[in-house]
Amino acid sequence: MCPHAQMSEDRAIRCALVHDMVWLRQGLRRLLEDESDISVVSETGNAAEGLRHIVEHRPEVAIVGWHLFEDSAEQAERRILRESPECKVVFLSSQEKETSEGTEPAYCAVRETSADELVRMVRTAAGRDSDPVQTEGRSAVREFIPRNRILTAREREVLKLLAEGRTVRSVAAVLGLSIKTVDAHKFNLMRKLGIHNKAELVMWAIQKKMVKVPVNF
Repeated sequence: MCPHAQMSEDRAIRCALVHDMVWLRQGLRRLLEDESDISVVSETGNAAEGLRHIVEHRPEVAIVGWHLFEDSAEQAERRILRESPECKVVFLSSQEKETSEGTEPAYCAVRETSADELVRMVRTAAGRDSDPVQTEGRSAVREFIPRNRILTAREREVLKLLAEGRTVRSVAAVLGLSIKTVDAHKFNLMRKLGIHNKAELVMWAIQKKMVKVPVNF
């Protein structure tokens, strides 16, 4: 193995995949291993084996279908972190099975999350989102995607409605989604934009001229 290939492998983000759908795991493995800075060190199809593999392989990031855990996302994350405190967890979910009200996973990829966004989420979770990369003898730094461009179409819809002063329940009714799904989108918005409450979310939307100042703000 040449020195550059060894260096790339040594610096790769180590990931574990935990999901019961084989085709999804295979697709994720191919997606992630197409990236020069990401390596899949383990994959398994149930929670018990997933926890065992996480202990054994010590990945930096575990990509987990939390429906495998009969817990809320928060409780599932705690179980994983008990086994491997340094591991970051990216949850995979769908509109049918979202966060319970009041729980907020560290990172959550939902149905509308694109492949590029998932890869970026993995890098962000691992703290490598702006790592320098050696390319043909020169150092290049990955440019951050402007924050307003990394939002999915659904997230932008949710953001606009929340910024207009609607409640999560109201947004869910307007978009025909579950309250849990809207909660998941709201959390992802806050995570992506680096904000911590609804007031900051509203201010960001106003600054980007997505909405006017809400009457009840």
